[in-house]
Amino acid sequence: MVTIQKKNCGDTSAYGEERWNYAFWRQSTTHIINPHESNNEGMENLFQWYIANGIVNIGYEDFDNAYDENMRYIGKGPIGYYELLTLVSYVARQLQIEGFVSKRYGHIPIIIHGLEYCWYVEEATAQANPNGEADVFLEAVKRNFI
Repeated sequence: MVTIQKKNCGDTSAYGEERWNYAFWRQSTTHIINPHESNNEGMENLFQWYIANGIVNIGYEDFDNAYDENMRYIGKGPIGYYELLTLVSYVARQLQIEGFVSKRYGHIPIIIHGLEYCWYVEEATAQANPNGEADVFLEAVKRNFI
């Protein structure tokens, strides 16, 4: 495990940006849901799920209600994003609770990423890891590693 960590993260600290910012990680170019591809089954399934759950105006954001009186962001991202994060978080949580992740990969966190680590992405990651698997990551975010 230490060899893998050094290979991927160098000598960064447990709270270092190189360890937790996915921009530093080796990237995969495999698309599961590709909005630029016609007849994409994953995209069609996603939009069917949105429709089945009454989510309309997908991708738009209500900017009038996205900030508090001190101009801190309190919104939930584009319409449909928070709902999808909630579902992903629930599925990840079940994988952790049922022991699928630990049996297959060891005691590792499931980290839910966004372009920024806003409150609802942190919340989704915390919910996805009920046994504290993501505690170091969440502390790193609190310390503003990015």
